[in-house]
Amino acid sequence: MDKKQGLIKYIWQITYAHTIAYFIAGIFAVSVMNYKDLYATEIISSFMHQVDAPIVALGPVLQIFRGILISLILLPLRNVFLDEKFGLWKLGLIVFGFSYLSTIGPGIGSFEGYIYTKIPFLYQLAGLPETILYVALFIGILFLSKKYADKKIMAVLPIVFTALIVLMGIMGYISAGI
Repeated sequence: MDKKQGLIKYIWQITYAHTIAYFIAGIFAVSVMNYKDLYATEIISSFMHQVDAPIVALGPVLQIFRGILISLILLPLRNVFLDEKFGLWKLGLIVFGFSYLSTIGPGIGSFEGYIYTKIPFLYQLAGLPETILYVALFIGILFLSKKYADKKIMAVLPIVFTALIVLMGIMGYISAGI
């Protein structure tokens, strides 16, 4: 495989792993963690869209662009994460650390969020299960992609899952009344 094909494959792997993991973690958060009620609270509703807002339905579709961005950010370290022993564990720790604990701005649950926001402690912890699930799924999908890279099913399943996520997101956006 030449370098260009290898780069495209890498970007696609990170993108679909992120998109699928994000979608599943989001479904978990909405259905199991009851984000609908959480987002309707006075504290959260002042800065978060409600879960039935059209843009929220489109969110998983837009994660494709975020997946591409993540792959480009991680590009200089891809050999560390994908080739080294425990590389995916390292990636999981970095993703969890930078996306949840140590964000630059005062995001909910981040170090900065605890210091600079007035959001109560329990609200700060509310997204932790979703974040842990996302990271586990993201790393798990990448692990399976690597382990079964030579199987035809790993060429088809990511396309099918990503296409379904895109279709559901677009239908949700349209049905939410754009």
